[in-house]
Amino acid sequence: MNPFTFIYRDFKACFDRDPAARTPLGILEVLFLYPGFHAILVHRFTHFLYKLRIPFIPRLLSQVMRLITGVEIHPGAAIGPGFFIDHGMGVVIGETTVIGENVTLYQDVTLGGTGKERGKRHPTIGDNVVIGAGAKVLGNIRLGNHVKVGAGSVVIHSVPDHCTVVGVPAEIVRKEGRAVSDIELDHGNLPDPVKALKNRIRLLEKEIEALEKQVRSYHEPDSKMPPS
Repeated sequence: MNPFTFIYRDFKACFDRDPAARTPLGILEVLFLYPGFHAILVHRFTHFLYKLRIPFIPRLLSQVMRLITGVEIHPGAAIGPGFFIDHGMGVVIGETTVIGENVTLYQDVTLGGTGKERGKRHPTIGDNVVIGAGAKVLGNIRLGNHVKVGAGSVVIHSVPDHCTVVGVPAEIVRKEGRAVSDIELDHGNLPDPVKALKNRIRLLEKEIEALEKQVRSYHEPDSKMPPS
């Protein structure tokens, strides 16, 4: 695919996925005020240099962009077109990360390693994936196509296509009978995988309270009985 096609789709993704960009001055705002776009724009160049095995310079440029944008993308990361980082501060993408098409990351996302692996040690992200703010995806795992990762989740195992994961560690919440066909931006309104457990705990608390009352009633003297 032509490199300019990648850049065009990255630029277009800002308008498709960020309502704030849809203003009369939206084009200027994206060009000058979107650190996520700046970061991926420079990464397209540094990744090209990295593939040419040019030493030092790609890493230097990536670190300069880290200082400017708050987004750290290793030049070795392979990122598909239509990539969008919302706000971007704190995003870290490791060297052997592979990202598909039309992927959205929110601020403070880490696509990192676990410190134990060699070679391919960072995640592979499928197409049309949304990763919520503060989420961590760690290790040589794969997130399938149309996966959504809830804000603050920690994903350490591979996730099949068309799944939502939330929690620490992340648990899969399947959408029964419905494939995710569009990018879902409402990453703050995802199902709670432990909701049933919370309800069960409340029921157990009520049962324990009732048992405690029953036990206390056995030990209390009957005030109606005359003294012996």
